[in-house]
Amino acid sequence: MRVVIQRVLNAKVTINEKTYAEINQGLLVFLGIENADTKEDADWLVKKISQLRIFSDEDGKMNSSISDINGAMLIVSQFTLHAKTKKGNRPSFIQAAAPKYAIPLYEYFIDETKKKGISVCTGEFGANMKIQLINDGPVTITIDTKNKE
Repeated sequence: MRVVIQRVLNAKVTINEKTYAEINQGLLVFLGIENADTKEDADWLVKKISQLRIFSDEDGKMNSSISDINGAMLIVSQFTLHAKTKKGNRPSFIQAAAPKYAIPLYEYFIDETKKKGISVCTGEFGANMKIQLINDGPVTITIDTKNKE
């Protein structure tokens, strides 16, 4: 699994010109699922993101987690995070998981995040979505479960 996490003051998903989901302070998480991903990857990632201390404490230092600030999470599926661009100019998405495999893992990731007590909103898997956000910082972090750094 590969994610791009953005610390936001506000984030919104629009589908067919209607607001589908919106959060205030929290994290916008773009989630890409590949063929080799498992529930163990999801478990590790949920734990990592929920404990990530990237919000400012009372001294202005990044020392608080999403739970510490009672923030929300907006989770959006994004298969393009697994684009391969080595050959030519047209990205290949061969490593991105097909919906029949990706959807259950996406839903599992959401459910496990909710079990951490985090308020969760989502996009719609496979939909053409418009994402608006106000990145706070800016703070943007990428994590890949196949390259745990």
